[in-house]
Formats: sequence, structure tokens, C-alpha cells
Amino acid sequence: MASRRKEQPTQDGRRIETDVLVVGGGPSAAWAALSAAEAGARVVLADKGYHGTSGATAPSNTGTWCVPPGEGRAASVEQRFKRTAGLADRRWMLRSADRAYENLQKLVEWGYPFPTEEDGSLYIANLRGPDYMRFMRQRVQKAGVTILDHHPILELLGDENYVGGAAGLARRNGASFEVSAGAVVLATGGCAFFERILGGTGLTGDGYLFAAEAGAALSGMEFTGKYTLAPHGSSLNKGLPFRWATFYRADGEVLRDAKGEPVTNGIGGGERRVAEAMLSGPVFARLDLAEPAMQDWLRRGQPNCFQPYERMGINPFEELFRIDLKYEGTVRGTGGIRIVTSDCGTGIFGLYAAGDAASRENVTGGISGGGAINASWAISSGWWAGHGAAHHARRRQGRDSTRLQPLGTTGLRGSAEREDVDLAAAARTAHDQIAPLDKSYWRTAETLEASRSTLEDLWSRLNRAPPAAGIERLRSREVASVTASARWTVAAASLRTESRGVHRRHDFPAESDAQANRIIVSGLDRVTAVREDLALETALEG
Repeated sequence: MASRRKEQPTQDGRRIETDVLVVGGGPSAAWAALSAAEAGARVVLADKGYHGTSGATAPSNTGTWCVPPGEGRAASVEQRFKRTAGLADRRWMLRSADRAYENLQKLVEWGYPFPTEEDGSLYIANLRGPDYMRFMRQRVQKAGVTILDHHPILELLGDENYVGGAAGLARRNGASFEVSAGAVVLATGGCAFFERILGGTGLTGDGYLFAAEAGAALSGMEFTGKYTLAPHGSSLNKGLPFRWATFYRADGEVLRDAKGEPVTNGIGGGERRVAEAMLSGPVFARLDLAEPAMQDWLRRGQPNCFQPYERMGINPFEELFRIDLKYEGTVRGTGGIRIVTSDCGTGIFGLYAAGDAASRENVTGGISGGGAINASWAISSGWWAGHGAAHHARRRQGRDSTRLQPLGTTGLRGSAEREDVDLAAAARTAHDQIAPLDKSYWRTAETLEASRSTLEDLWSRLNRAPPAAGIERLRSREVASVTASARWTVAAASLRTESRGVHRRHDFPAESDAQANRIIVSGLDRVTAVREDLALETALEG
């Protein structure tokens, strides 16, 4: 299986034959590629952007869920489980913490430049995004992986309930290319729903649409109500400094809670009060609770958080500035492709998912994985998916790939009817049905039904649009992916008639014990949502 990959010309571009294709360019894609290569597979990694700089991790400073072996690991899992709204799985949490720690040790062995503690020991719980992803690209190259930069995948290739490759385009000239593979790992990241957040431009839920077109399902899509505070007009969704903020209305009045106390800690208990106030007018903040030593620590530890203030010419510790709540969708929410095997298989032969492309309910339940849990999940799920894909490819060696059919639909192939669609307007429509505070921070049956109706109409119009050509195919597919992701989100949120985790219903404000189960969504032209019985699933596994 370690023979050289084969490359053949096609009518439009080129055709590559390999064992494992990894779609994506963030940390989970890198770990999947390394894992598959370690297992002896020929690997191709296709990134929509430039591998090492694309995605949400590259511009970030992120912690990890770094728990050394021992009794403390089980205690950490139990402590974390209590905050997962009852939908996580302790077994997955434990194995994810275990695998992530082992791979952090690999980074040490490979020479990653971790910072040191005062006693000289390495501080491996923190990863500075630019350094981390630059290092991972170098490791991927050293492992012999073929990297296709600026080669977005547009659709999967398959036949009879299996996936055997993918097709895409080269952004340089719009030419088509195909990759025939024994297995495919979708590590395409989450969906930011066209919200302007740091590293989120290319995060349009592509992998969700690819998986659904192959017959896979998604889970946890209702848990997309994750927002982060940011300076008004900025794309910076890094909320840590707001732990030391006091909040004010436009007239300078201090924002207060129900007990009359000033609202503080905007990424904790104060967030909901800030969100409520924003519905009636602008809200301002000042980081006036940070002592000088803390101010210095924040500036050194989160330098990119302060660039917007520097551009505005203000001192956020002394001056008021307007704030927004930026919608983060499934980037720091939870939903994604449903995982059905321990090696991150999707239930479709040859198709695996990792990182934010996969549902993180197994490790985060119904709440956000934030930075640390999601970062460790990217490491562990990428590793498992890469190994799983490599072993699957080995079993499929010699299988004829000439019967592979393109699986892409909306955004690539329309119906017999033809209706011109303004893609920019379509993108705004999809965004506006899912990102506003009164549609995703709080939900009601009325607002969900209104969004559903608008999104269904948009989906129908996208299906009637004439096929795009050249590089325009990418934008057409991105709009289709975001629209599909919004439809799945609305379907799951409508079925969950309670408030749980980051899913908040104004008309059902309480958590219901009877709904402590997951919601599975699937379908393209007709979306279905069903409840998954976790108790039955556990009994069957046992």
C-alpha cells in the first residue's frame, strides 16, 4: 500500500489515485493525514486554502484538554461530563483525553516549540495557532503526504453506498480534478454561516453537504446557538478579555442583572443579560476590572485580541467601546456529521469525519467545546479517522474505481427548470435566517417556522439555478452548503422543544428529562429529524 500515488490526466485537469484522501486543512486534517501515512497509506490532502493557514485554528491561540494519565483523568472527565447537558459519552471523553495527550507528547518528540514553565518544564496545554499549523504542515510534508493547496473539493465520488474519491477545482484556473481513493476523511471544519469571524471565511459546512449527499446523517445541529463577544465591526471572536469587563447601555448606564448588580464576565453568567440588552439597543463595554498585572498578561497572552482596539485608537481598559455578539455556528458549537464507529466512520463505507466536521456531542454534549475541548477533539478524532481510513483502504485494494459516480447535487446540477440566482443575495438570506440573536440565541416555534419557510424556498431556487462554471462552482456550492446546514439546524431546533445547553427556546425555557437524547437529521430536498434513544444505544453496545 506504500507504492507511489498515480496521477493521470483527465479531460479538464488531472486524476489522482491514492489510498486515503483527506479533505480540509486544519489540525484534524493534519492529524488524519499523519495517522494514515503512519499506517502505511498513500495520502493526498486537499485544502480549500493553503494548508497551515486556513481555518479557525491558524490565527488563534488555543488551549487543549490536556490531562496526564492517572486518577486525575477520570476525575476530569466526570467534572466535565456534569456540564455537558447529559448528552456526552464518558467513554468517548476518556479516550479523547487519552489520545490527545499521547499526540501532544508526539509534538514534544517532534520538536514543537512549546513554552516553558518557571521550573523549566514544557507547558504542553497551549498551542499558538500560527506556530502549531506551520509545524503541522512541515510534519505532513515530511510524512510524504501530497498537499493540494487551493484545491477545494466540490463533491464526493461513489457508488452503491460507498465513497471512493472526490472531485474539485484548482482555484488558480478553475480547472477540474479528481481523486480516486480507497477512503475519504472529511475534515472540512464547521459552518460559520457566512458570519464574519476570525478564520471563518472558508468554513461553510461543505463536509456536511458532501456527507449528506452520500447518505450520511448529522447530529447535534440544534446546538449551534454559540455566540462570542467582539468589538463592534470586528471579526475577532475571541472573548477571553471580556471576563474582566463591565457593560453599559448607550446612555452610559451600567447594565445590571435581576438583582441590581452590575453585569460582568461576558463569557460567563453575564452573556445572556448582554444579549437581552442588545435586542433593544447598542451595548458598550470597558475592561475596567483587569488590574495592571492582568492587563499585561492579557496583552502578552492574547495579542490578536487587542489589534482591533489599536486600530480604533482606544485603550479598552479605560475607554468605552461598542460590542457585538458574533455568531459562531458549529465552529464553536457542537453539531456535525454523525459518528457511528470508534474510528470516526459515518456509516457510509469509505467515509470518515474528524474535527469540527464531525458532531462533538460525544465529548461536549449539548454545550460548546470552546477552544480546549474542540482542539483536543481535532487531535484525537483526526488520528482515529486517519487510521480507520487507511485500514479501510487496505481492505479495498484492487477494487475497480471506474464505476465511481459524482454525488454532488445542489449548486452543481440543477433541475430541468432554470432560474437565475444571485449568489450574494442568497448568502445573505441564509445568514439572516440563522445568525441574528432573536433567531438562534433565543428560538421560538414561530421564528423557526418562518426561517424554515424562507430556507425551503431558497433551497428550491438553488436547485433550479443553472449549473455554475469554472471557479464560480465553488461559491455556488458554498451557498448550497450553508443553506443546507441552516435547514438541518432549524429542523433539529424545532424538534427539541426544551432549553438544553446552547439551545435556548423562549417558548420552552425549561430542560426536559424526557428529551435527554440526541436528534439526528438527514435528507436533502426533504429534511427529516428524529430522536435517537441513547439508553437503547448504550444497551445494544453493552
